[in-house]
Formats: sequence, structure tokens, C-alpha cells
Amino acid sequence: MRYEEVGDDLRPLIYDFFFWFSRFESALKEANWLVAHDIGAPARPGWKDFVAAHEGQYQPSQAGADLIAANPLKQIVGDAGLDFTVVTFKAGDSQLLRVTILLRTVRNNLFHGGKKGGAGWDDPERIRQLLPLCITILEELAEFGDFQTDYTGNY
Repeated sequence: MRYEEVGDDLRPLIYDFFFWFSRFESALKEANWLVAHDIGAPARPGWKDFVAAHEGQYQPSQAGADLIAANPLKQIVGDAGLDFTVVTFKAGDSQLLRVTILLRTVRNNLFHGGKKGGAGWDDPERIRQLLPLCITILEELAEFGDFQTDYTGNY
């Protein structure tokens, strides 16, 4: 999507999504959900460990179920350059794993993906559908992980 194509009604939604997504990753780190715990290691949010610790207790809300059903496309390297494809899961993948992968897919698409458009993933109506779901899920996951104070706190 080109800058001039982002409507005034969509800009606050995009901002809110990036704000809450970054707050969520910061809260993950503050709650010690890190990729690596070694002294000197980069402080990266540990989505994988968070999922592994909580997937047995998680049941998706309506927003989570709607995000799974919407199944945002992910950008891949295709035969003729960059392309988009459906996110697939294994039969045994947990609902929490699915939701967190799709949350990060939406973030990656919006931040990194397909500046040329053409795949339909950047359709404004699709963005209006996905971003409120993602914002709701981030809030729910912060509460579920018991770090909503870091998620919503003032610093």
C-alpha cells in the first residue's frame, strides 16, 4: 500500500496496532520471556517459550477464532520473486501457536511485506478487518500471560 492510499481513518488503526504490538513484545521481555537468557545476548521476545508454557491452557476468544479463520497470507520467496502464500499449520499445532504466528504475520506484512501490492493482503478493507482483531488478541494475551501491567503501564 502506498502512503497516499492510507486513508485518514486507517492511520490511527495502523498506529494503534504497531503501538500495542511493540508494547506486547516489550512486556514479554519484561516478564522474562526471552529467546536467550545468556549474559550479553540480544533481548528478543521469546514468543516460542511463551507459547510452549501456555498453549495447554489457551482457548481462543472470538477475536482469536476470527483471526485464525481469516488466515492472513505470509510473504515468501517464489519462483519469480517475492510472493504470498497461505499460512499452514500441522494438525497438532495449538490454538495459541496459530494465533501468535498469525499475529506476527499481520505485523510482518504491514511492516515489511509487499510494498508493490498486488497480492490483496494490503487491501484497506482487509486491514480494517485484521488489525482490530490483532489489537484485541494482544490485550487478551497480555492478561492471559499475567503481564498486563507492563503491557499497559506508563514508563
